[in-house]
This record gives sequence, C-alpha cells and structure tokens, in this order.
Amino acid sequence: MNNQAYKSGFISIIGRPNVGKSTFLNRVIGQKIAIMSDKPQTTRNKVQGVLTTNEAQAIFIDTPGIHKPKHKLGDFMMKVAQNTLKEVDLILFMVNAEEGFGKGEEFIIEKFQSVQTPVFLVINKIDLVHPDKLFTIIDAYKEKYPFKEIVPISSLEGNNVETLLEQVQKYLPEGPQYYPADQVTDHPERFITSELIREKVLHLTREEIPHSIAVVIEKMERSDANDIVHVMATIIVERASQKGIIIGKQGSLLKEIGKRARLDIENLLGTKVFLELWVKVQKDWRNKMTQLRDFGFREDEY
Repeated sequence: MNNQAYKSGFISIIGRPNVGKSTFLNRVIGQKIAIMSDKPQTTRNKVQGVLTTNEAQAIFIDTPGIHKPKHKLGDFMMKVAQNTLKEVDLILFMVNAEEGFGKGEEFIIEKFQSVQTPVFLVINKIDLVHPDKLFTIIDAYKEKYPFKEIVPISSLEGNNVETLLEQVQKYLPEGPQYYPADQVTDHPERFITSELIREKVLHLTREEIPHSIAVVIEKMERSDANDIVHVMATIIVERASQKGIIIGKQGSLLKEIGKRARLDIENLLGTKVFLELWVKVQKDWRNKMTQLRDFGFREDEY
C-alpha cells in the first residue's frame, strides 16, 4: 500500500433531531454503536464511528441534533454540535426527505456560513417519498447554500449509501490511519454499554421518560474463571413516578429492559454478560452541572 496516497479525515454528521443520523452511522460501520430511537434528541455525546478501507479511513462523528436548548443539558448538546463543525474535514448535513425546509434547517445552514469546511447535503429516508419529490427538495436546498455534493440515500434500506461513501473519500485529505483497522469506535466499552441500556429504556417506555434518564455503569468486570462480564448499571430518573414506570408491574419492564440490553452488550463484547440493573431518583439532574459531570457530560472535553 502506498502510504503517501492514503487518505483519512473526520466527518461530522449534522442535522435536526430524528433525521436518521444514528441509523446512517450504524449502517456504515456495520455494528450497533449509536443509540437508535424513534424519539428525537437521543444522541447526547459525540459517538465516533471508524470506517477503514485499504485506501482511506473515515472517522464519523454523530452529533446531537441541533435544536433550541431548553435546559443545561440542551445547552451542552448544542455546544458539542457547533464546536464539531470547526474541527472536521467534511460536514454531512442530513435532512429528512419527508419533511420540508423549515426554521430548523435554516438555523443549521446559518451555522455553515462561519466555517470553511465543505458541506454535503444528504437527503435521507428517500424510501418514504415518491422519486419526483426529490427534485423539488434538491432545488429548494440548492438556493439556500452552495453544497459541494447532494446525495439522496436511505440509511434504513442502504440505498445509495456506497455512492455517498465514495464521494466522502474523494474529499478526505491525505493522512495517516488514526485507528487500528479493526476498531470501529473510539468510545470505551462502558459508554456504549450505557447507551445500549438507555436505548432499551427509550424503546420500552412512554413519552415522559426519554430525556429525563441517564445510565451510569457502576461496575464492569470480566471474571477470569468463566469469562463472563458482570455489568452493574443504575438508571437515573428525575421523579419517583418515572422510577415506577421503568420498574413496571412486579419488575416486569426492568426485566425486559435488562434482557434486551444484555443481548446487545453480549454482541458488543463477544462474551456472556451478567447484567444487574437498578433505578434511582435524582431530582432535576439535567439542570445541575455537578450531576451532569458525574454522568459523563463534560464540557472541557469538547
């Protein structure tokens, strides 16, 4: 392999909440590393996915969906998303083909005016619209910003994803292989484990739960004797009523959350897992900086 010609770079995936950024990342990397939910604003930290080929290494950053913050956690998420734009080699601005151009998109395009980074427009969820509608969408966005490339895709079905990756590679600068070829994310296993548990809570609970939970991994130890990994995790909620919902009748919901999460964690770690889940109430944790820090949301890292 000619090292001089090797390309590598950082790519930010940005867009309004719920346009399919995490689904795209998981499709590209081929493993479940970003939390997926049909509820918006589920990604909080920068989740990096690493795609390595013989010619290039693309490091994808899945930012929190850009939206108007409502609390300190929201402010934090917005800062992360905005700072990312300046640090990367390429920006993928992802929009939902089913939704028209609105204030949210305008807000994001405004952020592009202050950066030199090339921007692709990625129109996702094309499997849900009639092909004729695509031309209207493309024309509407062309007027708003000089995108380097416009690529319609379906993350869910995989349509045109390879084409997008080929275009991405063209725009990457020459550079080293930052990560080993078999590494798909730079996040520690603890972080992904906590996200997998949080994802199951989101899938199995009603509307009032999502943004008021955090998952803290208290213990993650591999037993030398039988190679089983023992995971102890606490689900943090803001109100006692939420604790009741998550536990469920005679512990039934918590048991189901644990069962589903354990399967994903076993896939991630490639070994058997013993998972213990607890639920704890910490009132208004999203507005307390000390608790945000305790739960891993550290501004100084970004």
